[in-house]
Amino acid sequence: MSVIDQFSLKGKIIVVTGGTGVLGKNFVKALAEAGAKVCIIGRDKAKADERVKLVESLGGEGLAISADVMDENSMRQAKEDILGKWGTIDALVNAAGGNIPGATIGPDDDIFNNKIGDTIKAIELNLYGTIIPTLIFGEVLANKGKGAIINISSLAASRPLTRVLGYTVAKHGIDGFTKWMATEMALRYGDKVRVNAIAPGVFLTDQNRNLLTDGKGGYTERAQRFISGTPYSRLGDPSELEGTLVYLLSDASAFVTGETIFVDGGFNTWCGV
Repeated sequence: MSVIDQFSLKGKIIVVTGGTGVLGKNFVKALAEAGAKVCIIGRDKAKADERVKLVESLGGEGLAISADVMDENSMRQAKEDILGKWGTIDALVNAAGGNIPGATIGPDDDIFNNKIGDTIKAIELNLYGTIIPTLIFGEVLANKGKGAIINISSLAASRPLTRVLGYTVAKHGIDGFTKWMATEMALRYGDKVRVNAIAPGVFLTDQNRNLLTDGKGGYTERAQRFISGTPYSRLGDPSELEGTLVYLLSDASAFVTGETIFVDGGFNTWCGV
């Protein structure tokens, strides 16, 4: 197999939870361009249908499923729907997650007087919303002895970020879960089943543009701190996650498992001096 062929995802059936999200759009696009058949799972069926149209516009085949990653029965039904259409699953991308506004602790807020319920919801969405799909869809990969799972970690798992307590705790959990799952899957089901994670840096998207920019062509103070702590001296673009995703799902990373790959312009590496 040539090096170029190793990066191909042609014909692979890949499930993307959170495929209706901001980063999910780039993931779905990249997978379709690499030749995969893509199942987009999200709670917004209309948006999932839009993503299927994106896949089809790139010459691929897509499937939209409205389901909740926090609901075990919903995930099991989604699995049956996918198997009913395509007969198998080759990979899973756990892209569902994100922070919850009520779980953000402002600089002037009392950390001991936060909305504990919202903090717990942020942990559940990001951590349980990764564990549940993995245990359900991952069984298909285990039984066939081949496949890849990609989780989404964060800078917050290695460099605790202020204000986002629940998100930080959850992403630490995802790093641990990724290593544990990678080890168990390999020991039990062989060296063709891999589990890895991607840790994105700070990316400027339509969703966070109002938080990171001041509306006058500049950045907010918080965004500028991220930029100042990044050797590349800029925020990332979501498209810059696509190559790493394809690599980790393809045969090009056949001997890579249990790893968290940072895509952050060097933020996690730099000490600031």
